[in-house]
Amino acid sequence: MPRPTVAQLTYGSCTVILSTLAMLLLSQASSGSLVVVVAVTSLALGVLVAMTLPTPGHRATVTVARSTVDEPVPASVAAAPEPVREPSTR
Repeated sequence: MPRPTVAQLTYGSCTVILSTLAMLLLSQASSGSLVVVVAVTSLALGVLVAMTLPTPGHRATVTVARSTVDEPVPASVAAAPEPVREPSTR
């Protein structure tokens, strides 16, 4: 299992801290059990954010399918003259 990157640790930690503060302020928790529920929920959210952050070594690969049917070239492209290139005299 690869080690977490600095960005994953930072985003996960910030998510835990900020979501804990936000949920505690919004719920006005006064009982210990509600505080534990908020803390566990925030920790799970922080882990989710850290694990879904893309890592720099894992890029999505895209495959492009090529057509096997030869398409006719338009007459204007086929009849276009090729530009004349003169050799350089350096």
